[in-house]
Amino acid sequence: MWLLLAFLSAALLGCYDSFKKEALKDNAVIPVLFLNTLFSSLIFLPFIVLSHTTSVLDSTDFHVAAGGWEVHKFILLKSLIVLSSWLLGYFGMKHLPLTIVGPINATRPVMVLVGALLFYGERLNLWQWVGVTLAVISFFLLSRSSKKEGIDFKHDHWIWMIVGAAALGAISGLYDKYLMAPVGEGGVGLDRMMVQSWYNIYQSVMMGAMLLLLWWPTHKKTTPFSWKWSIIGVSVFLSTADFMYFYSLSLPDAMISIVSMIRRGSVIVSFLFGAMIFQEKNLKAKAVDLALVLLGMVFLYIGSH
Repeated sequence: MWLLLAFLSAALLGCYDSFKKEALKDNAVIPVLFLNTLFSSLIFLPFIVLSHTTSVLDSTDFHVAAGGWEVHKFILLKSLIVLSSWLLGYFGMKHLPLTIVGPINATRPVMVLVGALLFYGERLNLWQWVGVTLAVISFFLLSRSSKKEGIDFKHDHWIWMIVGAAALGAISGLYDKYLMAPVGEGGVGLDRMMVQSWYNIYQSVMMGAMLLLLWWPTHKKTTPFSWKWSIIGVSVFLSTADFMYFYSLSLPDAMISIVSMIRRGSVIVSFLFGAMIFQEKNLKAKAVDLALVLLGMVFLYIGSH
């Protein structure tokens, strides 16, 4: 069951990346990200209210547990990690082709595997090491093919923003496993709906402050903001993908390294959007790089079974 949820989450995540690229095109980043966090909060706010004021959602998958500062401090930290990743990722995606961003993000499972190796005692076998090696090779090949579009991986700060976003995303994934794991297994044992609902709200408040303090005073001198319906699509696809992701992690025997790997399969969807909708260039070379990433995922999957 947790594998199926991970695959569904991956497909929705690919749509999320594609809608995000469209929403950011010739648009101001900070207000777009604020609206994304706001709409995501509004999606989950009814579940919080109904859970705390009625018994309608009791014993359902949509019930949001209650808790004080002893649990909210963990959720607040997750919000900071995720929002930092999103800020870097949004700025990087705005200025880079989707067919470059996707394969870089697809190397995130390698980072998660290293983290799982260090923090959760998960050990890599030969199949998994081959998968890691293929992912590293694909990254270097992508850096070479991207030079045809004038993008230098070593000196392009947008590339480093995407890499930083991927690294923070990997940290967030490892932290999620810690939050979801039962107390008896060394985790915090938090309710998944509580985590997803409140971390969106905390992010919305943080982005609201950033909007008022950083963007609004200089908005007339920077990239203007324009409303796009794709902004709502970003929130809907992300919220649904994350719901399935958290549900997957909350199930017994779920492995964060495998779930993270499957979620990166979203690159297939976003790559197709980049090729067909955004008409991006140099697709043959990038397809080879992407194929290596996906082959690496297959080795990781085989090694995990």
